[in-house]
Amino acid sequence: MTHIPYGKAADGPWSVEITPSTAGWTYSGLRVADLTGAPLSFHTGEEEMLVLPLAGSCTVTLPGDTFVLVGRASVFDGPSDFAYLPIGADVTVEGAGRIAFPSARATRALPPRYVAAAETAVEIRGAGQATRQVNNFCSPDAFDGCDKLMAVEVLTPGGNWSSYPPHKHDTEHPGEAVLEEIYYFEVADQGFGYQRVYSSERGRIDTLAEVSSGDVVLVPYGYHGPSMAAPGYDLYYLNVLAGPADQRSMAFCDDPRHAWIRSSWDAQPTDPRVPFGRTP
Repeated sequence: MTHIPYGKAADGPWSVEITPSTAGWTYSGLRVADLTGAPLSFHTGEEEMLVLPLAGSCTVTLPGDTFVLVGRASVFDGPSDFAYLPIGADVTVEGAGRIAFPSARATRALPPRYVAAAETAVEIRGAGQATRQVNNFCSPDAFDGCDKLMAVEVLTPGGNWSSYPPHKHDTEHPGEAVLEEIYYFEVADQGFGYQRVYSSERGRIDTLAEVSSGDVVLVPYGYHGPSMAAPGYDLYYLNVLAGPADQRSMAFCDDPRHAWIRSSWDAQPTDPRVPFGRTP
């Protein structure tokens, strides 16, 4: 299943639990927990993880380290601080709010880390109705503390398109990395959006899904995009990516039929509705 509606991937303490095994692939994972004050304890096992408040705040405790995450009111309130958890760690998270745990199967045990919200690079990408905001909190250039894991947040004003032009990460060659990708969605004001995933040389896939808050779309291969924010409803998604390469890279290849779209942005202003919320 490429599109997983909210509730269909719930398991135990997790309102969303995507593992490499449940996704049918090798590396990428994502869990989301709705904390109400009771502690949540787990072992990271073979997966390195991030602790990223989507709404609310929490304290992260592991042997020898405690990180207090200030968090944020919502995903539309600017970047959040976050913590990195290594493989093989016993962890307890306690607080109130909706907390995301992007993950990837990894082989190197790297040190735990805390990263302040002010360290997140906020990028305005595209122009016109393709304007969007990218919070590069765990891209390869922004954070070097991961073995395999990469993650960014994308915020799209209502009526705009992002992940556009459509692109893919499924063929190993210069300029493109092989990656498994997860899209986790939040939509303002109980709204909705749409996500497209379709075939490439790698294999057959054809998805056009209506998405709302808590929904997940899996991209094992193929072109993905556009992500469409319905007019009146701002769209957020968390991208989680990981793959087999030793060097972390988010390199992609545009669908050649639509690559020309990028040059059209030169003559268009950016949408003044971005950036969202507080920014560094």
